[in-house]
Amino acid sequence: MNSVRRAEARDIPAILNLLVQVDMVHHDGRPDLFRGPATKYTADELKAILADEARPVFVCVDEEDRVLGHGFCVMQETGGPLLVEHTALYIDDICVDEAARGQGVGRTLYEYILDYAREKGAYHVTLNVWTCNPGAMAFYEKLGLVPYKVGLEKIL
Repeated sequence: MNSVRRAEARDIPAILNLLVQVDMVHHDGRPDLFRGPATKYTADELKAILADEARPVFVCVDEEDRVLGHGFCVMQETGGPLLVEHTALYIDDICVDEAARGQGVGRTLYEYILDYAREKGAYHVTLNVWTCNPGAMAFYEKLGLVPYKVGLEKIL
């Protein structure tokens, strides 16, 4: 049975592999914006992120502790003259290894992240999805997420 835990330094090689998979999905959909293959973090940057309590990273692992997917999160305090003060947990990235897709890994990660957000007193969980990734959009909609703001562009 799969389980979720905080990512550790020993998970960095697997996380880097997953980050390349995420980048390639985006590169394939928007090669005008995304380089490929690449990762958005180096191993040293990941070490710093893993040590940051405000930026928890979770991994879903199998019975042999092999990383099947990851979830990068950021705790955010929001508020000001226009917005009501509240805590949000922003999901920066969820990725399931290509070989493990369709096995409930993404749902397991997401549900764990929701429980974590509740424990931390978050008002809501937010994330962004690129329109060039319809599979991710369908996945999140299936989990009950709904749009709360939309980014638009015009290529010049």
